[in-house]
Amino acid sequence: MNRYPRDMRGYGANAPDAKWPNGAKIAVQFVLNYEEGGENNVLHGDAASEAFLSDIAGAAQWQGQRHWNMESIYEYGARAGFWRLHRLFTGADIPVTIYGVASALARSPEQVAAMKDAGWEIASHGLKWVEHKDMSEADERAAIAEAIRLHTEVVGTPPEGWYTGRCSAGTVALTAETGQFAYISDTYDDDLPYWKRIGGRDQLIIPYTLEANDMRFATAPGYITGEQFYQYLKDAFDVLYAEGQAGAAKMMSIGLHCRLIGRPGKMAGLKRFIDYIRGFDGVWTPRRIDIARHWAAVHPPVAFERPSEMDRDSFVARFGSIFEHSPWIAERAFELELGPAHDSAVGLHNALARMFRSASEQERLGVLTAHPDLAGKLAVAKRLTAESTAEQASAGLDALTDAERTEFTALNDAYVAKHGFPFIIAVRDYDKAGILDAFRRRIDNDRDTEFAEAARQVERIAALRLAAILP
Repeated sequence: MNRYPRDMRGYGANAPDAKWPNGAKIAVQFVLNYEEGGENNVLHGDAASEAFLSDIAGAAQWQGQRHWNMESIYEYGARAGFWRLHRLFTGADIPVTIYGVASALARSPEQVAAMKDAGWEIASHGLKWVEHKDMSEADERAAIAEAIRLHTEVVGTPPEGWYTGRCSAGTVALTAETGQFAYISDTYDDDLPYWKRIGGRDQLIIPYTLEANDMRFATAPGYITGEQFYQYLKDAFDVLYAEGQAGAAKMMSIGLHCRLIGRPGKMAGLKRFIDYIRGFDGVWTPRRIDIARHWAAVHPPVAFERPSEMDRDSFVARFGSIFEHSPWIAERAFELELGPAHDSAVGLHNALARMFRSASEQERLGVLTAHPDLAGKLAVAKRLTAESTAEQASAGLDALTDAERTEFTALNDAYVAKHGFPFIIAVRDYDKAGILDAFRRRIDNDRDTEFAEAARQVERIAALRLAAILP
């Protein structure tokens, strides 16, 4: 099976109403990454020092050596930055989610106690703050298991959320397979939570952010001043809040690091943003676990057959009649590069229509001739497909007067004699009078014009049939 795993569709044009508690127009969620003491360090058994996300310009790993300046910058985050942020958020009565590296938490018992006393969520940020991209699947699975074990031992309760950050392509699947987590955040692909089907179960994903994130103080291009950080957060908030006022409430994630935003000049921008959003009604500032619980209760996963996950026989049996009596279209579409984007009515219609459009003219003619006459002999004999029967009934073609039936019969005979295929129209788009009007108007077209129009109508019929059975 040629299957494309990436999901380029998401919620599509019509994202769900988040229905945040108390009618909130936006959920603003603050994450504080606690990595200090879990970073690369030969003291931790690593091959080199850390080089990621610090104020050292152009930092590089020192192989086999401790990097004293790098270590002291990380230590600032634990010693000073954390407490400054703790005072800010507890003073503003805003609970945060901690992304806690398990080994870092184990080296910071007083900070962990403060997190718990404040009622903050402590989610897992992995075992160590190191790259996972080159780990074997077995090694990463073992690291995930040890992170859960150590986190539970240090915090007293197991983590309900997970974010690796420096992840591999397999991280989301490996964390999901544990069945441990109410949510996973190793994605950046949406403004709302969503359910992802992994290993036969529905896993909630709460996307994170790399742009509304103080890490940009340590990367280029990035923020230079706290004012720049404030302005970006404010602009993002204003856009999302306006969408919420229009009935499309979203989520805004903000990523923070003790050693970065914990510096006074940087934190001034964060404080200004918190003061700014407190001037608005309808702003919810939850922990990520609160979002997860809300989404599971209000937007539980919806089970449906996903075309991209079906075997060939099931796929053809289910969609072989979408194009009238032409299962070969579904057979060919099955061989395409299908993926999550084709698990919707619009997506699968595109795949099926591609096979119809790329077929030979004789094959396309076969699809046209497979369609029954409107209100014709097959309808009278009740020998239409279930789809055609329902469609013709929707336009009242199953309840014609004698005069109407006589006209339909005459038009059908004249049309087929002239063009060589039945008159085809997506009857669900018309009433009886509109169908007759189109019939009288189109019968005088030349064959090429009618062939093209009939093909368009065939595709429209297929789209309506799929809309009745897929999201």
